[in-house]
Formats: sequence, structure tokens, C-alpha cells
Amino acid sequence: MADNARAKRLADLIREVVAQKLLRGIKDPRLGTHVTITDTRVTGDLREATVFYTVYGDDEERNAAAAGLESAKGILRSEVGRAAGVKFTPTLTFVMDALPDTARNIEDLLDKARQSDEKVREASAGATYAGDVDPYRKPDEDDETDDTAE
Repeated sequence: MADNARAKRLADLIREVVAQKLLRGIKDPRLGTHVTITDTRVTGDLREATVFYTVYGDDEERNAAAAGLESAKGILRSEVGRAAGVKFTPTLTFVMDALPDTARNIEDLLDKARQSDEKVREASAGATYAGDVDPYRKPDEDDETDDTAE
């Protein structure tokens, strides 16, 4: 088993090599500048690497990019092996990163919360208290006796 620091270094190297190769080395029109490598994770035994990516575009472009990455997997793996210099080059698995969709969902929920807060603020704009402004009892000045005068 490799230590976590070595797996992290290899994951960083894989991310850099794959991103550079996608940018400059692969001529597949399905990939191009639409694909962004966001993260890479390597298993503890350094045998498998998961490469997370995002594609900016519609579902058709996402599916085309996934097919392009699958077809370029062998070239990318050989390039990683050349750059890493390890005994066994990890197998690459490409996974669509869910981070942009999650962020979009969170933004939608925050917008709904802001709209709800605005409705509450508008409803309470002209409202008054049901009772006194200060509902707490305070001793009257008449009730206060000066016991220290004796």
C-alpha cells in the first residue's frame, strides 16, 4: 500500500497530464475547450484513478464529451504512464462531476429563501405589536419603598 501523500501527488500529476493532453494533444472535436478536469482521485494501491470532469453545454455536448473521453482513454493512460514513471500505470475512469449541478440547486434554494424572506418583510412592514411594545412588567415608582431610611 502506498501512503496517502504519494497517492495525492500521483492524483495531481494525473489531473495535470490529462488536462494538458486534452488541451493540446487530442484532436477530437467532441472534447476541445468544453471539458474541464476538476478533480482526480487515486486508490490507495495506485491501481485505479477516477478523473472528474465538467462539460459546459447541453446534454448533447455532455454525452459527446463522455464518448470522446472513453475513446481517448488509452492515449491518456499511456501519457500518464510516461509522465508518472510508476511500475503500474493506473486505469482511468472518467466521471461527470456533479458539483455544478449541486451548486445550481443550492443557488435556486437560496433564491427561494430570499423571496420568502422578502414576502415576510413586506407583510410585517405596517404591522404593530399585539400588546404593549415592551411586554415585561416593571415595578412602578409607587411600589418602591425605601427600606434603608429606618
